[in-house]
Amino acid sequence: MIMAHGFAGQKDFGLQPYAEHFASKGMAVFVFDYRNFGTSEGEPRNLVNPWRHLQDWKAAISYVRSLDNVDGKRLALWGTSFSGGHVMVTAARQNGIRAVVAQVPFVDGLATTLQFSIMYQIEGLYHGLKDLFCMVTGKGPHMVPAVADPGTFACMNTPDAMEGYKTLVPKDSTMNNEVPARILLMISAYRPIMYARRISCPVLIMYAKNDSLIPAKAVERMGSKIPDAEVIGLPVGHFDVYTGELFKQVVQKQAAFLLRNL
Repeated sequence: MIMAHGFAGQKDFGLQPYAEHFASKGMAVFVFDYRNFGTSEGEPRNLVNPWRHLQDWKAAISYVRSLDNVDGKRLALWGTSFSGGHVMVTAARQNGIRAVVAQVPFVDGLATTLQFSIMYQIEGLYHGLKDLFCMVTGKGPHMVPAVADPGTFACMNTPDAMEGYKTLVPKDSTMNNEVPARILLMISAYRPIMYARRISCPVLIMYAKNDSLIPAKAVERMGSKIPDAEVIGLPVGHFDVYTGELFKQVVQKQAAFLLRNL
């Protein structure tokens, strides 16, 4: 089992309880940080780039398959939020993946972008172009908040984003709440839904019907296109799946799915 975090997160942002539960069921679990995040090297820090993330998934798979103490032929991918899209794209592009779990997954950057106001999109374009100018001229990156309350520009500023994000961040975390703004120029072009029909392994999609960041209908559309997908809609928000009684229900369902297919 290979796992990684979502948008502007690290491997210690809420993934450990999932990993521990899967390990308790006999699965070997490998959790990693993308380059530029957490314990991984790379500059500028906190650089979000979905295509680089996909390269990191490919590298993680190669590494895990090289280990003597795991069965590389029985490999599953687990992703949440932004990485929920990555695992489905990776399964479409990599041979030999046995199962995928995608939790509250990002599936269509265009659909996500269009649910924000025109003024938000214009401000995002401004920040993205400013960061691009900084990159071309050799200056330091132009940063924007990864998450903020409504009324403050950020990559995620929906009503439940700030409080939900805080529930995942360890109290001793040193990560800054900021990312290079160039991601705002990329996000609408990243569309995991375009890979749906190419996924040949079983996929479990668990999405939030009241998600303020990811359109539920887009997730449903992707699920309908995957040849072998179990799609479960939960009457909750984007961040509710990580804690409390709902977490227990979700992780047990995911573990059962993985054990069946591994």
